[in-house]
Amino acid sequence: MGNTKSLGIAYIDQDISGSSVIESSGTLGYTAEAVGAVTQLTSKATAVTLNKSAGRITMNNASLATATNATFTLNNSYISANDTVILTISGGQATPGSYNAFANALATGTVSITLRNISGGPLSEAIVINFAIIHCA
Repeated sequence: MGNTKSLGIAYIDQDISGSSVIESSGTLGYTAEAVGAVTQLTSKATAVTLNKSAGRITMNNASLATATNATFTLNNSYISANDTVILTISGGQATPGSYNAFANALATGTVSITLRNISGGPLSEAIVINFAIIHCA
């Protein structure tokens, strides 16, 4: 097994060159089992829970005034205090170029996510935010 590396207690097959480089000539990402979806209830400030490595958060369609932030908590047992959470506003329901989304206040099991309306007026859209966790040991 050319792509097998001893982990001290077991052996696994992998697509790794050496111990610090991952290479791909195709798609690099998460399996279908590692991805999930959740819909925010009540308001844009309502916390959501999704215990997956990546996924889609459909936000509540409550109005968000221009130059205003809406912050909510993503509870996720896969998040550690050393991780990086990447966010992208998905197409579809969002007016293009009207929002910024960023992760802040990361802790074990939780991250705070802020959506900011940067358009010229109030918007009432059920924004979909895609997220992915990059684990850092």
